[in-house]
Amino acid sequence: MYNYDNLTKNIPSILLRRDILKKGIFIVSFLIVVSVCLSLTYLTNEIQILSFINPDNNIDEGSVYAQNTNDDIQIIARAVNGEARGEPYEGQVAVAAVILNRVRHPSFPNSIAGVIYQPRAFTAVADGQINAGIAENSIVYKACKDAMNGWDPSGGAIYYYNPAKTTNNWIYSREVIKRIGKHVFAK
Repeated sequence: MYNYDNLTKNIPSILLRRDILKKGIFIVSFLIVVSVCLSLTYLTNEIQILSFINPDNNIDEGSVYAQNTNDDIQIIARAVNGEARGEPYEGQVAVAAVILNRVRHPSFPNSIAGVIYQPRAFTAVADGQINAGIAENSIVYKACKDAMNGWDPSGGAIYYYNPAKTTNNWIYSREVIKRIGKHVFAK
């Protein structure tokens, strides 16, 4: 004869294992969904950057992408607004010129978006200030257009920093070209 008491004693432990299994499947599923979402977010950001770098897929290897287009003016204006808001007009032009100088320099990416979104290159990107809105009549647009038309008050600088705010000691090793407002411009 079969002992039903042993069968009923094991039911709770079987149910308990089933609950653990369900929870485990839920957690694994959740982690997969989160991973996919993060991957898609990363890819979306990369695609946005690449669309600024090469919007028409027609740039030859080694060419420099810095044109006076609305996209270029918009992205450089957002960077300058985040980096040099409150600086004198000449200082805003100089920050835009540094970005353009980097585009032409072999040590940096060869596009405006590539330079601006280079990891750890600009505080405004890291802290999100680059996403702040800019009034249509903001002087920052004129400053960026002046830099794109050739005015470089930075004297050819490829770096700038605010000595009161920087935490990077390496930047002090760069040769100083000039100071405009609170920023120091360097090679």
